[in-house]
Amino acid sequence: MDEPVLVTRPEPGITVVTLNRPERLNALTNEMLELLLGILGEIERDPQCRAVILTGAGRGFCGGLDLQANAQAISQVGDRVEDSVAWAERFGALAPALRNLRQPVVAAVNGPAAGGGLVLALAADIRVASSDALFLNGFINTGASGCELGLSYLLPRQIGMARAMELALTGRPIDAGEAERIGLVASVTASDVVEAAAVVARRILEATAFGAELTKSLMWAGMASASLEATVDLEARSQVLALMTPEAAEKRAAFTGQLAARRRDVDGSGDGLPGI
Repeated sequence: MDEPVLVTRPEPGITVVTLNRPERLNALTNEMLELLLGILGEIERDPQCRAVILTGAGRGFCGGLDLQANAQAISQVGDRVEDSVAWAERFGALAPALRNLRQPVVAAVNGPAAGGGLVLALAADIRVASSDALFLNGFINTGASGCELGLSYLLPRQIGMARAMELALTGRPIDAGEAERIGLVASVTASDVVEAAAVVARRILEATAFGAELTKSLMWAGMASASLEATVDLEARSQVLALMTPEAAEKRAAFTGQLAARRRDVDGSGDGLPGI
């Protein structure tokens, strides 16, 4: 029997995590949850991994929580409050685990992303969608609240409160074209979406590892910052740290050399180089 979550390393620096229950649109089970949390922990500790691609097998990204496979746990909600809370909190750990991963995560959304699957996509740092992608806040359609697993935090920060409120309250699906128009995804492709995500990941690898990690953490911190001044202070201190690494010195030398070459092509001198 195939593993419900697959990990591959198709090229140096890039790890691909594939939800692998295509017959159920990769809907999440307790087993998948534990596997995925464990895999993310291993990736966090992997010094060779610089970027992560998250995708689904078959024609779906993730159909959310598998109601059939988790029927017993769902039916017991309310029997023992402490058990219900523990179960909910365990599933609730997934989005923070993705967002807090030091490596940037690119979601390659290859099909429907519903409920918890939508939240998984939102917790990624960048989303690339196939033209077959579909995004659905399925929670509200099952009699539950329209907000779960971090959706009320993540969705308004991606597309604004007005659009997020409408999607949370109506459970209306949106296709890839609309998702791109409202800023939910960075791009849409009609070809291989994992390869499109790999193109993004390769661009990330052009930065230093520490620089990319700091950029990810600072962008998320800036979204939650209380003030511009606090954000500027944090960025300034982080910039000092980033520029102290040997890799950063190599990047600066290469960048300066490229600028000098361009300047010589224009007027024959290597002087008067602009800044960053």
